[in-house]
Amino acid sequence: MDALKHIADQGSDIHSAFHPHPAHEHARQDGVVWLFPATPPEAPLTMPVQDLRRFNRSQRRSFVDSHFSLWVWLARLVIFGGGLALTGYGAWQMYQVVSVGGVTLLEWALLVLFIANFSWIALAFTSAVAGFLWLLFRPPATQPLPADLREKTVVVMPIYNEAPARVFGAMQAIFEDVEATGLGHAFDWFFLSDTTDPDIFIAEEEAFIALHDRLAPKFGSDIRIYYRHRAKNTARKAGNIEDFVTRWGGAYAHMVVLDADSLMTGHAITTLAATMEADPDAGIIQTLPLIVNRNTLFARLQQFAARIYGPIVAAGVAAWMGRDGNYWGHNAIIRIKAFADHCGLPTLKGRPPFGGLILSHDFVEAALIRRAGYSVYMLPTLEGSYEESPPSLIDLSTRDRRWCQGNLQHLRVIGSAGFRLASRQHFATGIMAYVASPLWMLQLIIGIILVIQASYSRTEYFTGEATLFPTWPLFDAERSLELFILTMAILIAPKIFGLILALTQKHTRRGSGGTFALLISTLFEIIFSALLAPIMMLIQTGHVVHFLFGFDTGWDPQRRDDGSIPFTAIVRRHRSHVAMGIITLIAGYMISPSLIAWMSPTIVGLLLAIPLSWGTGLLGVGLALRQFGLLLTPEENAKPEVVARGNELGDSLSTTSVRNALAVLHDDARFRAFHLAFLATVPKRPHGQFSSELALAQAKIGEAESLKDAINWLHPKERLAAVQDETLVGRLANLS
Repeated sequence: MDALKHIADQGSDIHSAFHPHPAHEHARQDGVVWLFPATPPEAPLTMPVQDLRRFNRSQRRSFVDSHFSLWVWLARLVIFGGGLALTGYGAWQMYQVVSVGGVTLLEWALLVLFIANFSWIALAFTSAVAGFLWLLFRPPATQPLPADLREKTVVVMPIYNEAPARVFGAMQAIFEDVEATGLGHAFDWFFLSDTTDPDIFIAEEEAFIALHDRLAPKFGSDIRIYYRHRAKNTARKAGNIEDFVTRWGGAYAHMVVLDADSLMTGHAITTLAATMEADPDAGIIQTLPLIVNRNTLFARLQQFAARIYGPIVAAGVAAWMGRDGNYWGHNAIIRIKAFADHCGLPTLKGRPPFGGLILSHDFVEAALIRRAGYSVYMLPTLEGSYEESPPSLIDLSTRDRRWCQGNLQHLRVIGSAGFRLASRQHFATGIMAYVASPLWMLQLIIGIILVIQASYSRTEYFTGEATLFPTWPLFDAERSLELFILTMAILIAPKIFGLILALTQKHTRRGSGGTFALLISTLFEIIFSALLAPIMMLIQTGHVVHFLFGFDTGWDPQRRDDGSIPFTAIVRRHRSHVAMGIITLIAGYMISPSLIAWMSPTIVGLLLAIPLSWGTGLLGVGLALRQFGLLLTPEENAKPEVVARGNELGDSLSTTSVRNALAVLHDDARFRAFHLAFLATVPKRPHGQFSSELALAQAKIGEAESLKDAINWLHPKERLAAVQDETLVGRLANLS
């Protein structure tokens, strides 16, 4: 309560609506000041760590699954059975290609790699077929707004060194949209900050206060939007969510988890809450987020692909997984008590990258809650769920590196006790998404070696062994070409399915610029995907090799804004890819011009890696294509209200710059009082726990004679320790 006394000492007229726990002053437009809490009273839940090696199946919750399980099993038969049949056909054809005259060791290796890679794309193809047929013949249905909600849901947004204008503007837009449904009483809202940059941390607090200032005139003093900052971002995002659940989870039945770039409509959020209330067996319900707000060419390619092809892929996955679904970490609703009881993540034995914290925690949490007997499923046709994507190839690579480590780490988890077969398939799919790149590369290298061997090596047709027939190093060229065409067709087919579906949907067709623009945009996306594919193959291969040698990726904040990367940085990142393209071109020329033609998409993509990465990351190029009506999406042509409102708020708030944290606390007595009250809600450091950053901050501020000294002397980690310590905040205020 010292912080409240400090507020009173500022001469404020405290309104009688007082909360009996740590609170802050809030100035309304009419000059009256009232108090609101940074966080509500705690309602703890225990979240025991789960054992991945043992599971007592008798403790699994049982329920009768009446949700079209027959159709789910039929979909599984079609998708996995069809994928297996297609893989068998491809394997037989490849064997016929290499078996002319006998099969050498390298040819056996080529065959094995082909089967592994072909099975991956065959399964994606059959899943896309199922998704296409489902969406094509399934009548469109708009879910009505729920009449009422009985249980309490909390919407949480974990943030980590994000631009405050973006995230607080987005949350306000979502809050207003939910309030407009008339069901706002059923929701609370939480910013869960793990920010480690002291300047952004203080800016978050300022943004939180400003958010209440903006909302108070319309919604009154009872605005249940809260803010919590952790002193240490232990266990990263999974630890952030766990901290919330163990401190406040008992007050809520469900939580909707957002990302810092998420936007969701009030209809989508209330529908998720109503669906969860109506289905006591549901543990997690996932939506399909569409990409919005993208402007660079690279990001708009992703946005177009997600809008046109994404629903096909999602519907296919939803068809076979049924109630054995997966969780993508955001834009989903979770039953909190079930999550707390069954989703406490263990720390894997050993050192990173394969040991330590579980990075891709969402897959594991879905498997754990499914293991406990709760269902996990997707609503792929629920509209109103949005996210953003990286603005450039290098930004995607940075994010992909972290995802790669998390998915490869699942090699340690996939065999855990009690997991459903479908959960293991989700892990296998995630692992294969990254292992596929080095496998394709190995297949390519072995193919080149075989061609070189056939062209330049003196072949020993009759070996020293006693054999009746020679080993002929021959290929069936005609069958090889047919198999190549089949592979390309399977790869492109899901895109064609998406195009056909979009053409049949009036809203999607018109929103994408019409039939002709949709056709040209699809062709444009296919060409660029083919050019970028070999670059991503080398990037992901590098990631996999990096982790196999025991290097940890770390956890850098994601760059979300549009804008170009310095050209020199692009050259450094892609010069090895260009060198690989040059080597491949020279080798192909020395071997056979026909080999160059066969490998032309790979060679051209690698040779153009630098201009492709640079050009696709430019804002002007993406905006120019928009002016020509290419790569348009319906959500871009007519922005959903929540997206437009989030953009409007983000733009207006971005004029407020992030300032030096020490200067803000020194100069603004009113904000300093707010900040001290915020600190009163933070759990105190355990007695006797030493912090070198805090000790250094204490020493430096103790020696400082002015604010300028403190700003110049304290390093970022020391500044963070200082602004989180009430005593040091007071000392800062007394500096000249």
